[in-house]
Amino acid sequence: MQTFELNGRPVELDLPQDMPLLWALRDVVGLTGTKFGCGLALCGACTVHLDGVAVRSCQTPVSAAAGKRVTTIEAIGDTPTGRKVQKAWLDEAVVQCGYCQSGQIMSACALLNQTPKPNDEEIDAAMSGNICRCGTYSRIRVAVHRAAGTDAKSGVKA
Repeated sequence: MQTFELNGRPVELDLPQDMPLLWALRDVVGLTGTKFGCGLALCGACTVHLDGVAVRSCQTPVSAAAGKRVTTIEAIGDTPTGRKVQKAWLDEAVVQCGYCQSGQIMSACALLNQTPKPNDEEIDAAMSGNICRCGTYSRIRVAVHRAAGTDAKSGVKA
């Protein structure tokens, strides 16, 4: 039995301990905002927060969530950082196809929670594990700066 907090609510799931958290979220709980991309933790489409840390749910066993807080894209907008990031994503028209964007947003939120005023290098490092096949990387960086309230060119407070 796996017991953890999911998007602010307690859940108890009778699942194999080694089942990927991604499949527990999508197939068992029905939260499909977290996407399957590569299955190898290389693309970032499956990113969720585990106690506030961005993790790749395709390679994280559901047992790793036991006793912890799991936050998915469905609930990130309920947080102050999540609201800022989602607004910045819209303001900067980041999304093209959108498939990777839930993972991108989750990684950006984890970064801003840890480093509220990141510079370009910190943004690039934090986002480097997220692949965007549409190539919206420059808009993603600008959106992260917007959410942080910093200038996209200098990285200082705007």
